[in-house]
Amino acid sequence: MAEAVLARKQGDDFQARLFWLYAASLLDPTGNVARVGYEIGPKAFDDVLIGYEPARAPQDHAGSLILRDHLQCKWHVRPDEFGYAELIDPGFSGAQVVSFLQRARDAQQQHAPDGLGARFKLVTNWRLRHQDPLIKIVLAQWHALDLGRLFDGKDGSAMGKVRKTWREHLGLDDEALRRVVRTLAVTQRLESGEDLRERLNDRFAAAGLIRVPNAEAGFFYDDLIAKLHAQGRKEFDRASFREMCEQEKLFDHHDQHNPVSIGVRSFMHPIDNLEARSDRTLNLVPYFDGRFIRDEAAWNAAVFPELQAFVLDTARDADHLRLILDTHVSLAFGVGSILNMKSGKTVEIEQRTGGRRFWSPTDLPFNPSWPGLSFEIEQVAPGRDLAIAVSFAHDITNDVRSYVRCLPDIGSILHVRLASGASGRSVMCGHHAQLLADALLAKIREVTLSEDPRPTTHIFYAGPNAFAFLLGQKQPALGPVLVYEWDFEGTGHGSYRPGLRLPPLAAT
Repeated sequence: MAEAVLARKQGDDFQARLFWLYAASLLDPTGNVARVGYEIGPKAFDDVLIGYEPARAPQDHAGSLILRDHLQCKWHVRPDEFGYAELIDPGFSGAQVVSFLQRARDAQQQHAPDGLGARFKLVTNWRLRHQDPLIKIVLAQWHALDLGRLFDGKDGSAMGKVRKTWREHLGLDDEALRRVVRTLAVTQRLESGEDLRERLNDRFAAAGLIRVPNAEAGFFYDDLIAKLHAQGRKEFDRASFREMCEQEKLFDHHDQHNPVSIGVRSFMHPIDNLEARSDRTLNLVPYFDGRFIRDEAAWNAAVFPELQAFVLDTARDADHLRLILDTHVSLAFGVGSILNMKSGKTVEIEQRTGGRRFWSPTDLPFNPSWPGLSFEIEQVAPGRDLAIAVSFAHDITNDVRSYVRCLPDIGSILHVRLASGASGRSVMCGHHAQLLADALLAKIREVTLSEDPRPTTHIFYAGPNAFAFLLGQKQPALGPVLVYEWDFEGTGHGSYRPGLRLPPLAAT
């Protein structure tokens, strides 16, 4: 009984925190969230409602506009897994008769009869079962279900069995099942309740709302929305939410220097909603197919100009910036070059290594035990250019050596390693990263400064994006730079490809 009460309380808190995560976006006049509701909407998808501005509504996986998201929030005290069969089991949703999938069908038929305009999303801290067919059709970029794959093959195939099971359970033909499935999404929110609380504090700081210190056991926002709901206040637009915040004294009028959060995305993070915790967000995903850029010329012809315009416009009126970069290393470096050392801005950058933290050059006091850099020069050809192979997260020596054999302009490779060896946590903090960037700059200048004109520095890198940003801030001192991208997913060329070149080559 005690665990059942705990589960109910934690489930309520999970729902409340997702409400606040989206509701705080109502205070952003440039955002696309127009209204947010709590326990309102179609049955079983009434936990949280997010309505979007039609002119700025997000697109679904097929390019159609999403006007509303309806969330079903399922929090569990103990970890477990689920698959396609659980979606037709009423017990999975805590019901006795009606299953999750039946509720989804009813919601679709009532609120999106043509399968467009609305999305019905299961948000849970349970994992998809590794070998279950369902995990194979959840699209990582949108969390929607892949209709092409679900409806591929005959009923006797693995996907055919899923299709047949769902079709018979719902009493639908294939076409009607398509309309139901098209509106579904499955989001695994695997962060803890405390992680979500920390994320909310970041979002509240950006919105100018009072934060609750982690040292306090309570989190009054959890209970506030329940009390507002009891008063009949369960749906808010921009004006009514601001009015409520004023009435409940939620604005932090003592902190006039909250940082402005800037989010940039070039690929989709599996559990992170960048828009919900950034003041302004730039979505560069359309330029890419997964991790691969669709047109390599677009790095400098389209992607960097859009990135530069966005960052400069956002930073113009803010002296304290927080960067959240779900980007390729080229773009982390590129943002650094835009917000270089002469920008006069105080900049923090999110780093997920060892937990989500914001790094800055002054975040921790100097520790003499922090590992320094070791350097090794390798001559490979008569060319003038220099390649640097930075092996922080793992050793990239052989991969870089193999790749530069095809680049006759590169005469030598500067291998850069940490004295402690390569690992995912080898760079300790922002201050450490800044010291490493300074040391690397000094070595590069020692190797290349005597040459006129300056040769191009070719950067190959494995490590935290925060370091790439800090090194990018020094790009003017580095001279011409070309950053390379690795095939992380192993589904393409299996090697490096050129990324961003700075400064951009003049148009001819």
